[in-house]
Amino acid sequence: MAFVCPESGKSSFWLLPTISAALFQLMLEAFAQEQGVGPNTRILLVLDQAGWHVAREITPPEGLELIFLPPYSPELMPVERIWTLADEDLVNRTFESLNELAEVLGRRCASLDAAPEKLSACTLYHWWPRVAAA
Repeated sequence: MAFVCPESGKSSFWLLPTISAALFQLMLEAFAQEQGVGPNTRILLVLDQAGWHVAREITPPEGLELIFLPPYSPELMPVERIWTLADEDLVNRTFESLNELAEVLGRRCASLDAAPEKLSACTLYHWWPRVAAA
């Protein structure tokens, strides 16, 4: 799972063996803490309507607001465009184990995390709202 800010290219990646509402809740809490979200700092997090995103038990941390895209609209989701970048080191390869796959994918995600301009270039749609200059 990944979060990306289209304007800055700042990202957060998590390699998970599975996903559920409970795990997503933990990820939201970790993301909010990582980003310093709280009463004075807000993030609007744009999500699709995956079952774990819209589960009743999801309670966003203070300062984190969830905005849901219309159903069946992956083309509107900026983070969907980074998967081809994340998969570049996996294409046409076989792996001896899931651990080896996770190591290669982890290194790739770390390299993308260190290249925000690359992530912004592929996720910042022309219609995406820009942050107003202070």
